[in-house]
Amino acid sequence: PGIHWIGLFDNESMLNSNPYLIVDGDEAVLIDPGSIPDFPVIMRKIIDVISPDMISTIIVAHQDPDVCGNLPVMEDVIHRDDLKIVAHSTTQRLIYHYGIKSSLYSVDEHDYVLELKSGRELQFIYTPYLHSPGAIATYDPATKSLFSSDIFGSLSKSGALFAGKDFPHTMQKWHQSIMPGNAMLRPAMERFRKMAIERILPQHGAL
Repeated sequence: PGIHWIGLFDNESMLNSNPYLIVDGDEAVLIDPGSIPDFPVIMRKIIDVISPDMISTIIVAHQDPDVCGNLPVMEDVIHRDDLKIVAHSTTQRLIYHYGIKSSLYSVDEHDYVLELKSGRELQFIYTPYLHSPGAIATYDPATKSLFSSDIFGSLSKSGALFAGKDFPHTMQKWHQSIMPGNAMLRPAMERFRKMAIERILPQHGAL
């Protein structure tokens, strides 16, 4: 409830873009706004759900252009002086070069927690080098949903949002091509295993 997938599958690049919108009363949080080419579709889907000026916060899992290349355009459309860009401080040093103007909220300087206006908390899991040095996943305890960034990504031409029977194989191909190794992955997976998670929502999908 209150979580909207606002992504798309790009047939030309064969890349799934999986941004999400969390609507919490009269406030909304955008997770990984996407790329410049994807902006028109993503913004159209946002407008189908809410007025863009309800978005108070944009969470960025890491700095890749398919994840957050459209940040400056999003800022212009949202048009809020109090808009926050939430990321790890390592990621912030890189997304700064997209030309963003909003205030930056470093998860590692705020105990990996963000409190919304309603009191609802979003928690952040630091997943270094999976596959970026400042990578984070986002956990919403209210719905027991984990926004997993690239960790459950896969290489597939189907563009399917939900995992199919071939998913372990397509995920293995993704991990072999992009993840640094088991030593980095295992601690994150062990932490996920202990969490109360009912839904895993991959943010970045298939090539």
